[in-house]
Amino acid sequence: MEKTQIEINGVKFEVDMRHATRIDTLRVGDRVKVLVKKYSDYAIYPGVVVGFENFAAMPSILIAYMDVSYSGAGLVFVTFNSATKDIEIVKSVDDDQLDLNREDIIQKMDRDIAAKEIELEALHAKKAFFNAKFGQYFAAYTKMTASEEPV
Repeated sequence: MEKTQIEINGVKFEVDMRHATRIDTLRVGDRVKVLVKKYSDYAIYPGVVVGFENFAAMPSILIAYMDVSYSGAGLVFVTFNSATKDIEIVKSVDDDQLDLNREDIIQKMDRDIAAKEIELEALHAKKAFFNAKFGQYFAAYTKMTASEEPV
């Protein structure tokens, strides 16, 4: 018998490896769990397989995962391959649809969009002010370049 001892959070399991092998087939659109190292700890995020890139030197899986916090909902893209550090993925086989609240995420994204729209309006106002009030700084330069004859 090929038994292996596995310890998860202080609990030890003895597993017969002949029967415990798990082989997952991933397809585009499949749900995955993404384990990401954050400083000295790890966090698990829900994600989906976005695509596969079959590079000869380093085949890669493109993953998108949601980093949802109190302040916002970030969509993060990661390329997973043999050189990827501090990230692991597994196929999501649990009923974990409750991990994400669609309405909450949409609300947070809408709030971020509204904040950026306000920022965009402020930038347009600054540009208009600059064009209206700072024209005299460029008047001498404009006259000089207009009066010069082409060579």
